[in-house]
Amino acid sequence: MSVKEDLTSLLEQSRGEFVSGEEIAQRLGCTRGAVWKAVRSLQDRGFSIEAVKNRGYRLASDCDLLTAEGVKKYLESGVGADVEVFDCVDSTNNVVRRYASEGAQEGKVIIAQRQTGGKGRLGRSFYSPPQTGLYMSFLLKPDMQVSQAVRITTCAALAVCDAVEQTTGQKPAIKWVNDVYLNGKKICGILTEASLSLENGGVDYAVLGIGVNVYEPEEGFPAEIRDIAGAACANRQADLRNKLAAGIINSFSHYYSDIRSGGFRDEYSRRLMWKGERILMINGSRKTPCTLVDVDDECRLEVVLENGEHKLISSGEISIRRNSSSEV
Repeated sequence: MSVKEDLTSLLEQSRGEFVSGEEIAQRLGCTRGAVWKAVRSLQDRGFSIEAVKNRGYRLASDCDLLTAEGVKKYLESGVGADVEVFDCVDSTNNVVRRYASEGAQEGKVIIAQRQTGGKGRLGRSFYSPPQTGLYMSFLLKPDMQVSQAVRITTCAALAVCDAVEQTTGQKPAIKWVNDVYLNGKKICGILTEASLSLENGGVDYAVLGIGVNVYEPEEGFPAEIRDIAGAACANRQADLRNKLAAGIINSFSHYYSDIRSGGFRDEYSRRLMWKGERILMINGSRKTPCTLVDVDDECRLEVVLENGEHKLISSGEISIRRNSSSEV
């Protein structure tokens, strides 16, 4: 690790408390000049580090900057996540794919402060500005067939809901199949990409990408998503993004450990938006009115058409919105 990385870890462990430059230099095995340079570099990157003569340095207790050490301190015992945090990447999914191609083990979690090429469903981009969001991807190696891979996405949506509720006290809901909503606005998008095994038709590995709008950007969301996008929290809170990232990892690990049984279905159903309401199923230019009933054990959408026919819809077939004049 570099001096900056070691210093970040040390200050995170002592968050809110001053550590002298001499002590830091001794613990990191470097000069006080190297410590000073590392502090300046971290400050330039957005770290709220106070420097007081004769007292040393401290990471401000109200700082909300993502760090690997900051996430790890909130992980539950037994959660075997290998967490790395980057300032900026093209896409956390791309980074995890590169790790997978190099033989990385399941449990790798990549988190970024910012993405320049964040991915959404159907080839769309995912808006990923710095300092306000949480962008993370997991490397998974599930023992399942491709047809069951939607379970990964649904478990991830539940994990985000759990973590947002635990950290903010608010109760998000899920718009089938994988968008998380709060107060009528989308706060999270999820994209699962799978590499298939040619030997057995199963999943060789999967990359689970999660993007959360933690805060609204100061300049607001871009015009094209302003009516849809929302944020998990109205005001910046100390260490919220580290807590939220760890909460997602903790909760997802819980669901993932029992993913083959489908035991998460009842909780997913409880979070599902628009149950019993009229919706439109959208497939290209075709819009079919129906009533949303629930989901089955494979998280296929159960609907009733206007002629009374019951149908089960798979996630890749359609998108849905409320049957009204307002878009969702």
